[in-house]
Amino acid sequence: MHKRRYLFLGPALLVLLGCNFLFPALTPTPDLLATLRASTPQAQTQAAISTPTFSSPEGLTGKIVFTCQIFMVQASNQVCIMNPDGSGYRRLTTDNNRQQYYPSLSPDGQSVVYAAFREESVYEIYEMTIADGKVKQLTDHLGVLNAPEISPDGRQIIFMHWIAASDRYEVWVMGSDGSNPHRMFDITAWDPTWSPDGKQILFASNRSGTNQLWIIGADGKGLRQVSNLPDLRGRSDWSSLDQIVTYSGESWAREVYLMNTDGSDQHQISPRGGNSQGPSFSPDGQWVAFTAYFDKFNDIHGCEIYIMRADGTNLTRLTNNDYCDYQPRWGT
Repeated sequence: MHKRRYLFLGPALLVLLGCNFLFPALTPTPDLLATLRASTPQAQTQAAISTPTFSSPEGLTGKIVFTCQIFMVQASNQVCIMNPDGSGYRRLTTDNNRQQYYPSLSPDGQSVVYAAFREESVYEIYEMTIADGKVKQLTDHLGVLNAPEISPDGRQIIFMHWIAASDRYEVWVMGSDGSNPHRMFDITAWDPTWSPDGKQILFASNRSGTNQLWIIGADGKGLRQVSNLPDLRGRSDWSSLDQIVTYSGESWAREVYLMNTDGSDQHQISPRGGNSQGPSFSPDGQWVAFTAYFDKFNDIHGCEIYIMRADGTNLTRLTNNDYCDYQPRWGT
């Protein structure tokens, strides 16, 4: 087997943990390495893109971009996009033979940035123009990179940086054209996201002994812890209403939590029993998109994308496939 099939088992550990792929479900999970040895399909079938037939709330705006595991093999993850009512589901990336994941939309909604495998211990960040599918490589052999996000003013991109030799996760920043990539601050950190005004960064870190959310100024000042949750994973978002959404919990028992940016009023908003994770706010902060297993709980390929109001009501499933759809990011 080609050595690239094993790469994501180390540097992408947080992703795998976040989506339960390294933990047994209620029924035994197939051996992961055996799954990776399966041949990767070379063409996408019509069945790989299914259209939901259920109703969704009206009046939602923007687009949701996400990771779609259409080949049921993580080493061949793809990036997909859809409308916030589940319509218009389509695949954006076209390379069947490498992992492409952690997408997010540009502030103007015209492009998507994402990470993709290049070679052993190297994942690059790319930007794709949605209208024509043109792709630009933004980084070059920095290490394993993921979770890129463009700043609200469109001038910078933050991302997670990991080097195999040091086994250290850090938050880096660069120009939106890939220029001047550098570490933002000397803290073990991952899953960064911008504040709505671009002046602060929200990220996950274990610097206090457990995984929690922290906020720091874009100038590297004003570091403070904002969450106090057991088994916090990391993926989070910061709304235009100045609230934070994240997820926490043991394997197959994860829930989505909402809080104010000072950490107050921290409470669960996801209905129980869905193993809910990876949340993202709608542009107006009124809704949350996330991954869950409400309808296919015992299925390792059963993660679908759902939305709910920020108070936990109006739960609606958007995707309905025989493979995982996850890591949603909702943008304009």
